[in-house]
Amino acid sequence: MSPSRTCEVCGTELPDRGPPKGSGPAQGGRPARYCSAACRQRAFRRRSARDAQDQDREHRQDQEHGQEQDHRQVVGRELPRPLDSFIGRRLELSRLRTLSKSSRLLTLTGPGGVGKTRLAMEFAGGRRGGADGKALLVELDSLRDGDRLPQAVAAALGVGERGGRTGIALLAHELGDRPMLIVLDNCEHLAEPCAQLAAALLARCPRVRILATSREVLRVPGEVVFRVGELSLSPAGEDDDPAAVLQADAVRLFVERAGSCAPGFELHAGNARTVAEICRRLDGMPLAIELAARRTGALPLSDILAGLDDQLTLLTDGSRTGPGRHRELAAAIDWSHRLLDPEEQALFRRLSVLVGGFDAVGAAAVCADGEMPPRHVLRVLCALEAKSLIVRLPGPEAEVTARFRQLSAIRAYALDRLADSGELPGTWQRAVDWLTGLLEPTTGQVFVDQAGGPLTEERENLAAAVAHTNSHGGAPNVPLTLALARVRYQQEQLTAARALLTDVLERDSAPADSRDPGDARDPRQPQHSEDFQDSRHVGAALALAARAACQQVDEAAALHFAEQAVAAERRRNDPASLANALDARAAALLCRGEFSQAVDDFAECLAIVATLGRPRDTAWCRHHLAWALLHVGKAAEGDALMSSCLPELRGQAPWCQSAAALHTAGAIRLALGDLRAAEQLFAEALRTVPGESFHALYPLEGLAVVAAERGEMKRSLRLFAACAQARRRLDTEPEAEWQRHVEAAAARAEAALTPAARDGAVAGGRRLRWERLLVYALNGTAEDSASVVASTVGNGDGGGGIGSGTGGGRSALTGREAAVAALVAEGLTNREIAARLDLSASTVATHLDNVRDKLGMRSRTQIALWVAGKERRATPEHDKRWGEVS
Repeated sequence: MSPSRTCEVCGTELPDRGPPKGSGPAQGGRPARYCSAACRQRAFRRRSARDAQDQDREHRQDQEHGQEQDHRQVVGRELPRPLDSFIGRRLELSRLRTLSKSSRLLTLTGPGGVGKTRLAMEFAGGRRGGADGKALLVELDSLRDGDRLPQAVAAALGVGERGGRTGIALLAHELGDRPMLIVLDNCEHLAEPCAQLAAALLARCPRVRILATSREVLRVPGEVVFRVGELSLSPAGEDDDPAAVLQADAVRLFVERAGSCAPGFELHAGNARTVAEICRRLDGMPLAIELAARRTGALPLSDILAGLDDQLTLLTDGSRTGPGRHRELAAAIDWSHRLLDPEEQALFRRLSVLVGGFDAVGAAAVCADGEMPPRHVLRVLCALEAKSLIVRLPGPEAEVTARFRQLSAIRAYALDRLADSGELPGTWQRAVDWLTGLLEPTTGQVFVDQAGGPLTEERENLAAAVAHTNSHGGAPNVPLTLALARVRYQQEQLTAARALLTDVLERDSAPADSRDPGDARDPRQPQHSEDFQDSRHVGAALALAARAACQQVDEAAALHFAEQAVAAERRRNDPASLANALDARAAALLCRGEFSQAVDDFAECLAIVATLGRPRDTAWCRHHLAWALLHVGKAAEGDALMSSCLPELRGQAPWCQSAAALHTAGAIRLALGDLRAAEQLFAEALRTVPGESFHALYPLEGLAVVAAERGEMKRSLRLFAACAQARRRLDTEPEAEWQRHVEAAAARAEAALTPAARDGAVAGGRRLRWERLLVYALNGTAEDSASVVASTVGNGDGGGGIGSGTGGGRSALTGREAAVAALVAEGLTNREIAARLDLSASTVATHLDNVRDKLGMRSRTQIALWVAGKERRATPEHDKRWGEVS
């Protein structure tokens, strides 16, 4: 006799004759577990509650393990949004998702043009956000020196050198325990350095995953190699059936791209066989298919097929070696090249030296000569873009100035043609001359190290030009090397900057016959001023080296470099250069806490610059002197200086200078006891900084000090805790004197609160993500943000919305878009917003795209700040509190 059974929920004895009515069938012979449908539902709810509790417990454990890592952001280059559709590869994507669950290093291999990069972007784009972490792209095709790989990856990820860390140690520290997918694109020419980097990061960063594209396997333990093959082709014998032919991914790609060049192009019984044969002859290679499809606007399909056949035979027989697919890809490029007229061919090959891309002005400067007038360049560029031999780069800047680049495989082919033509040396010389000409607007500037310029955008071309000059035995181009060092400094790639500066100092100052070729100087060690002759570059290089050393907290080297810079510039008797050197030495003295001496140098710097007739530079000097005066207890004198310089710097100087000046003005008003003005200035500085940056932490800390002075101790402590966590994320320390002031205010806030209130405030501050922190700092409480917006926009999807009344012709947001914007300001992810509004994540992403387009904004931080501004304008009290200081 079988034992009696009872309901797992209520204990009621179950009959032997199957489940009671309503409890569901006992399929497959399994006995019933519940006496009724109601008990089955209760059991389901209990299991769901237990699962939720388990997830919440795991989440709390993750926070306790390293909460500062949970919200750390790396502001790097996010995945570019494709401008055309992705065709096929569904099986490959599914396989990659499966492999990624068990492997942290996936390498996509295959010949050039097979579609490795596009497949990697599609796969990584499907993993953005959530528990998988952010996906960031690192493009390596323009990097040639494997020793620079860690610095290049750090620059691409937006990681600056701080705390004395460099190279792989810096990357490992910044990535830590944070989930992230790093896409290393085009690794084949740096296979060994990439392998070493991947092995080190995977060993030291347990939640980092790497997706690499390479023509060569990296050969790292644990690497899973995914070979990317050609697109699927239509089976032989079915070419007369358009529906069957369209089942092939290669044919679908051809039809899709042909339709964009020849509107109305369709696959039908009359052309299906020809299209299938074109794809077959190209072996299903995506790049070759796209190049061929682009010709459908100018040539009939039969001519395209005939041309491919002839060129494939020619190129296979002679000019290139290697795998068949490589030869076939080269044939497609060669055939496209032969279809160009002579002027197009000349521009095509000459553009290959511009590895970082180009606009029409740069292309004309490098490619135009006696045979090609500059006025023809834009027309020919458009022709090349239409023929898919250059691509237009997407992005906000493209709406103002179109910028293009050659794909790496096409650029390699074009560079071969340039060498064959004998034009390579002349083209490189024009590129060097053009880049040197971009330096002219900075001639005579006082503080060129601290201001951006056209060479910032041309940094890859600048680096390529410097590398080409150094590798071809000619005299080093010192001005361009110094300019590249400035770019690296502004990118916070400080070790690379100091290495370049060492080259400048060695090559530009020591006599050629006195140099020891084997004497490799350490860029971290100061050199003696007597080692250098008078030169117009020595003082500038030394001043920049001093600033870089300050950023690396190398105080001794910073002062040595600065002393040498001042000595060199006094010998040259160049006022602007001397002012720059004095400013650098004053910065070094501030780092050492020698405030009185810093005041003296800043004062002399101001006296010099005031005679040069440069209002912005004069304003910048006054700001620096005011900051130093604050440190010696002369806040009133500093306030007078800021009153005269702030109108010049506010909104007109680069944002980093504007933010610094506003913070200085706020700190001085705070020292003078004017809390309202200090709060307004700190808030304005915070709104000036784009994105999460150490520049934003100074005004955030200023707002925390203001709250403490007002007696708002909980708010103050929340802000202090959030700022401290952000500084840990960014690995940055404030200036010592400011840090002492901040710590004193935080101590007062802690002492004024009970232990429970203190712990609650600190925990609340640590939970604030960056966007929500900004809203909280600017509005008082982040919890009110959604309600304020909701009260502004109503509940419908079709009303006026939060965007009503925005200037500049921007469309109003719908109610649903406004709700999404408000939740973005609270710091919620797309999935969290979807759960809150009962939408799908893809629908939220669509609404967010609409918000970005209507507001002309690209980042979530910008949207959060915009929401905060709407809330202030909607509340009269905020109109009083947040007015600008005149």
